[in-house]
Amino acid sequence: MSDVDHAPKYKRVLLKVSGEVLMGDQPYGIDMKTVAEVARAVGSVASEGIEICLVIGGGNIFRGLSKAAGDMDRATADQMGMLATVMNALAMQAALEKIGVQTRVQSALTMPAVAEPYIRRRALRHLEKGRVVIFAAGVGAPFFTTDSGAALRAAEMGCDALLKGTSVDGVYTADPKKDPKATRYDTLTYQQVLAQDLRVMDASAVALMRDSGIPIVVFSIREEGAFHRVLRGEGAFTVISDNAPSA
Repeated sequence: MSDVDHAPKYKRVLLKVSGEVLMGDQPYGIDMKTVAEVARAVGSVASEGIEICLVIGGGNIFRGLSKAAGDMDRATADQMGMLATVMNALAMQAALEKIGVQTRVQSALTMPAVAEPYIRRRALRHLEKGRVVIFAAGVGAPFFTTDSGAALRAAEMGCDALLKGTSVDGVYTADPKKDPKATRYDTLTYQQVLAQDLRVMDASAVALMRDSGIPIVVFSIREEGAFHRVLRGEGAFTVISDNAPSA
């Protein structure tokens, strides 16, 4: 194949990583070895000139506190979850900068001592300068998931794709960890995801990506080299867009 065949399919992407991925083999918390592995994958892709936005969930931290939250009202619990995403963002920033990748954290909750406030034009400028931008604290309001925050930032940044890095290599007909007969979809439409309630991302995030015309690519971030391969249309993954053949 020519070099053109191996050229990345996307110039600017948003990578959404669940907080649970950062746990590694721990029951909760941050496994810095796993964070370093994700950082190396991001840094390797960024070194090729691809502009990367990053959103990390907070489930690895907040689920460890869920019993303590008890009967806490939803708004307060969600605010705690937002703070958890800031902690994850700072851990990822430290790992990226340790390997020489310039990184900025922008938070939807104002906390100038640790992160920049989210300013769209400033974020775009960082991307143009080759910096990885990590968006923390979701959309800055309760009742919205980090999936919705990732979709919103992908649309605002004009990303070519939203890549969701998970612990499995795509969207399956059933949970592949529980059902050995589960099969992976190569492609899906946004409408199929919504109609079949496949729970790839929450419905509002999928709808925003549909309305913005931004494909969602689901792949395994824990598989070495997968981020690179997906950007070239290689390896195992599921693409969700308007162009998928109907079932």
